Amino acid sequence: MTVEPKPFEPRIVALTGGVGGAKLAVGLAHCLGSDDLLIAVNIGDDFEHLGLTICPDLDTLTYTLAGLNDPQHGWGRRDETWSVLDTIEKLGGETWFRLGDRDLALHLERTRRLRQGESLAHFTLSIGRRLGVRHIIAPISNDPVRTFVETDAGLLPFQDYFVRSRCEPQVTGFRYEGASTAEPNTMLIDALSSPRLEAVIICPSNPFLSIDPILALPLVKRKLETCAAPVIAISPIIGGQAVKGPTAKMMTELKMKPSAKTVARYYEDFLDGYVLDHSDQHEADALQESGLTTAAAQILMKSDADKIALARAVLAFADGLDVSRNSTQAAPNSVDAGRRP
Repeated sequence: MTVEPKPFEPRIVALTGGVGGAKLAVGLAHCLGSDDLLIAVNIGDDFEHLGLTICPDLDTLTYTLAGLNDPQHGWGRRDETWSVLDTIEKLGGETWFRLGDRDLALHLERTRRLRQGESLAHFTLSIGRRLGVRHIIAPISNDPVRTFVETDAGLLPFQDYFVRSRCEPQVTGFRYEGASTAEPNTMLIDALSSPRLEAVIICPSNPFLSIDPILALPLVKRKLETCAAPVIAISPIIGGQAVKGPTAKMMTELKMKPSAKTVARYYEDFLDGYVLDHSDQHEADALQESGLTTAAAQILMKSDADKIALARAVLAFADGLDVSRNSTQAAPNSVDAGRRP
C-alpha cells in the first residue's frame, strides 16, 4: 500500500533576511515545533563569487539556527580560520568578500550539487538537517533573483554596494532582476493558502534589501494581499535608527523619514498588524487612525532571552488579531505585546 506523504501545513510563516530576521527566527523556532513554522528566506543577495554560488541570508539563518554562527560579526561561522582566503590574497585574487575555510566548504558543496541538478530548496533543507536544524528553511524560489542597487555611483550588484562599497554610495532605487518570472517555492505558496495558517510574520529586516525581493515575486505579493491569516510586521527601526545595517540611511536617501511608522506605511497594501518598540509607541496613533492594529514590545534583541520574548509577544499579538478584510469583528487598535498574558 502506498502511503501519501503528509502535507506540510505550518501555523506560522516567517519572511526574513539579514541578521535581525535571523534573530527573530531563533525566537520563533524556540516557541514553535518543526511542523508549525516555515521560514521563507530572501535570495536577492545571492551571487557568484570565485566560481561559487554564495547565499548569504540562507547561510546566516542556517548557521544561526544550528548554533554555529559568529555572533561578533553577525555573518559566517564562529571559530573560523582563513587559510584559503590568505592564500588567494597571496596569489592576487579577490578578497573583498570574506569567506572562511569552514564557510567555503558549504559553498563548494552547494555549487557542486546545484550543478548536478539539485534544487536550492532541497539542498538548503538537507544541509540544515545535517547541521542539526529542526525547522524548515525555504529559499523563496529555486530560480535566481538578484538585487541591484541604483546609486549615484551607478547600478551596483547588491554585494558590491553592501560589502565592497560599504553602503557608501547614495541610493536612488532598487531592481530585483529575475523576480517577475521566478517561480515561488511551492512550500511557501501552499503554506500561504493553507487553512491551518494562523499568521504571516515579516521579521525586522531591511524592507528594501531583505523583504522587497520576496514581495517582488508577483504571486507571493498577491497571496499576502488575500491571505486569510493576519500579516504582521515587526519594525526594523527604533527611535529613527536602524537596529543594524543601512535601513535608516537608505530611507533618508530615498526621501523617506526613517521611522517605524514609515515602514508600516510601506507595507500597508497587505499589513494587518504592526509591532513597534516601546520607545516608538507615540507613532502608533496615526497608524491606528488608518485602521492598523499595533502592539508595543522590546524589539532590540541582545540575547537569546530577548529573541524568545519578542517571538512570544508577536505570536500572542497574532493570536488576538482579527483580519479586517476577512472578519466583521473589529480588533483592538493597540495592545502592549510586551505585557500581554
